[in-house]
Amino acid sequence: MGRIQVSVTIDAPVARVWEIVEPVERHVDWMADAVAIRFTTEQTRGVGTTFLCDTKVGPITLVDEMTITEWTPGKAMGVRHTGVVTGTGRFTLDEEAPGKTAFTWTEDLSFPWWLGGKLGEIIGGKVVMKFIWRRNLVALKKLVESN
Repeated sequence: MGRIQVSVTIDAPVARVWEIVEPVERHVDWMADAVAIRFTTEQTRGVGTTFLCDTKVGPITLVDEMTITEWTPGKAMGVRHTGVVTGTGRFTLDEEAPGKTAFTWTEDLSFPWWLGGKLGEIIGGKVVMKFIWRRNLVALKKLVESN
């Protein structure tokens, strides 16, 4: 499994950052690789919520199947990926200083052979996805700080 981790400091309290991150359907507002999110459960928040995320990275498009496995408001959100790419992901929010939030995104992902397998985890994950997710966190920071 390839581990990818990116972080950003956001000039806003943890509660404000959670307000933006908590609605899963709004992740498309700050994730460049997330095209659309479609819930497959009636529930749209909390552990047990399942959804499909149409994902596009360059010429590669796929549907990422996810289940929320951890939900601690204002603290953490975890997911399990069960589609083409498998593994786990987690967002954590920590107060870095009064009015500042450290937001960390960690993913442990496995790629299928046709996406390069172990080599895909290194090139596609640790290089390409890490670059995209860093940009996503810059977009999240701008979104939170502009509201």
